Amino acid sequence: MKKVTLKLTALVMLLGGAITVSNAQTQPINVVTTAVPFLRITPDARTGGMGDVGIATAPDANSGFVNLAKTPYNTAKYSIGVNYVPWLRDLSVNDVYLASLAGYYKLDDNQAISASLRYFSLGNIQFTDNLGNDLQTFRPREFAFDAGYSRKLSKKNSLAIAIRYINSNLASGTLNGVNYKKGSSVAGDLHFYHNGAKDNGSGFNWGATLSNLGSKISYTSDASQKDFIPANLGLGAAYTKVFDENNKITFALDLHKLLVPTPPAVGDSAGLADYRKKGVVSSWFSSFGDAPGKGSEEIKEINGSIGAEYWYNNQFAFRAGYFYENPAKGNRKYFTVGAGLKYNSIGLNFAYLFPTGAGVNRNPLSNTWRFGLIFNAK
Repeated sequence: MKKVTLKLTALVMLLGGAITVSNAQTQPINVVTTAVPFLRITPDARTGGMGDVGIATAPDANSGFVNLAKTPYNTAKYSIGVNYVPWLRDLSVNDVYLASLAGYYKLDDNQAISASLRYFSLGNIQFTDNLGNDLQTFRPREFAFDAGYSRKLSKKNSLAIAIRYINSNLASGTLNGVNYKKGSSVAGDLHFYHNGAKDNGSGFNWGATLSNLGSKISYTSDASQKDFIPANLGLGAAYTKVFDENNKITFALDLHKLLVPTPPAVGDSAGLADYRKKGVVSSWFSSFGDAPGKGSEEIKEINGSIGAEYWYNNQFAFRAGYFYENPAKGNRKYFTVGAGLKYNSIGLNFAYLFPTGAGVNRNPLSNTWRFGLIFNAK
């Protein structure tokens, strides 16, 4: 029963919606939420070990999850990445996970095509009535499939576009007269990358991403109950220092802002109606100035992460990072560590997350290992 309750709690959170609470000891909390939040989780272990920093770091097979425009700067002709992220493992839930598969193929030195798949499973849930009698068993699950194209605009600049199909099957059947169904959406990405590194790898890189720009998603036949997907603006920078042929280190910073309207206060029925009626495209622009607290609150909606990666002999990597979110916007704060190993054409990556602070939401990856495997063409 405890595991079922935990899964249902996660299910409710994934459905999205407005969360506004007040704490006597802190400021009011108004968290910007969306449907399909699994799209905001970077699935690859390398990025996970650096506090989820990845917009401007060195490219690999999983670049499509953070900045697809990095792909043409890969040295391998093609590469495939496989990742596995346990979910709620800190709470002894063993059948919830996020798995991903990504890869690219370079058409020539200037352009590449890529594809990726993310699959999120909430395990099996047994529904019962008030007397504890079994009603039905259901397996909530979501997935997103991407296809992308990236191209160098010059020696140092590149651009990428991607299209994404999203499918979210969280509930089925009729409850209190409401018919629940799977939801789907189509979205696109636009990514830019500036590679300022010298021939030896030292230098400053930066990038910008617009992700999940797409239609709302609905889980019922009620057209007024559609939810926003996590459209996002990301900015990132990274600096790499190469000491010699065996030692190099990278420091990176990422900033993210959801391009989603700020929800109204609890009890504001008129505000909620306006929130539901907002158009997708207009909300991308209005999200920079629709918070009740105006500019000061908009700044609070920006979350950031810093990370570092050290490589020895281009075979052994050690990583660390920190993620910060304002207390009024969810209060997610955590440290991460990670490691990597390269042997011939195979790369292994591991990451571990340490929660910190007293966030209003328990991080589902707290005290959890993430795993990744990369195959590179020789």
